[in-house]
Amino acid sequence: MKSEVQFILSMVIFGTIGVFVRYIELSSSETALLSSSIGCLFLMFVFFLMKGSIPWKRVKANAAILLFSGIALGGNWIFLYKSYEYTTITNATLGYYFAPVFVMLLSPLILKENLPAKKVVCIGAAVLGLILIVGNGFSAAGTGDVIGISFGLTAAAFYAALMLLNKFIRGLAKLEITIIQLGVTALLLLPYVLFTEGVSILEVSPSSIPFILILGIVNTGIGFWLFFSGMQKLKGQSIAMLSYVDPFVAILISWLILQEQMTIVQMLGGVLLLGSTFISENQSIQFTKRFMNASAK
Repeated sequence: MKSEVQFILSMVIFGTIGVFVRYIELSSSETALLSSSIGCLFLMFVFFLMKGSIPWKRVKANAAILLFSGIALGGNWIFLYKSYEYTTITNATLGYYFAPVFVMLLSPLILKENLPAKKVVCIGAAVLGLILIVGNGFSAAGTGDVIGISFGLTAAAFYAALMLLNKFIRGLAKLEITIIQLGVTALLLLPYVLFTEGVSILEVSPSSIPFILILGIVNTGIGFWLFFSGMQKLKGQSIAMLSYVDPFVAILISWLILQEQMTIVQMLGGVLLLGSTFISENQSIQFTKRFMNASAK
């Protein structure tokens, strides 16, 4: 029961990311830099309190994959945060939840996994759902929603790349991997932000600071900590089912707090997208275990 509570809490925390990002007056790359830096420092503090030690020889052996996975994590956050700027949290979340579809499509090529007919049908349903969401968003609100959902899909592609890269990391625990990836992401984003945004990050408005701290400490640090703590004793199918607390919370917040609306067609598309990925993940417990055991958003 404790593990389930921890995992559900992590999903609730991840589901609130969008609302906090909305109140941060920084670019998506600056926000990603701060969240990765603060989250890394918090998890390092927790890790050393647990008297953990990072095996640097194994880190060196996985250096190339850790580097590329850090790039993937940074790209994932930049485009997800950018998505929130152009469209509703619901649309951004639904676009982002296309990541499992990308993983399913690429797994036969990269991981040499089978792609059974049931998964092909689920992929088709997810694509149809996405078309309904994007197509209706374009007709109802112009290009803003389409651009935002496109950024969400790009974030999903980076997240899928992160999941697949993590399959090739050997000899490191999940919390160790996350700390290293957050650190690599922060180090890579620092020169990028300084080159593209300058030192404007130092001029952040006082009203944004509490939300930056919440995003870094709670959404990144505590969220990942609860995620890995809860996941350790849960079965793959339980993880797959409970992971849908994340989009549910995000959509609920979008509707209740931000008063963001969806058309009936978009709702149908969302049901098709989330429902098809849910069914697909529960078709194969082994696939779900491997997918969810990799580092999260």
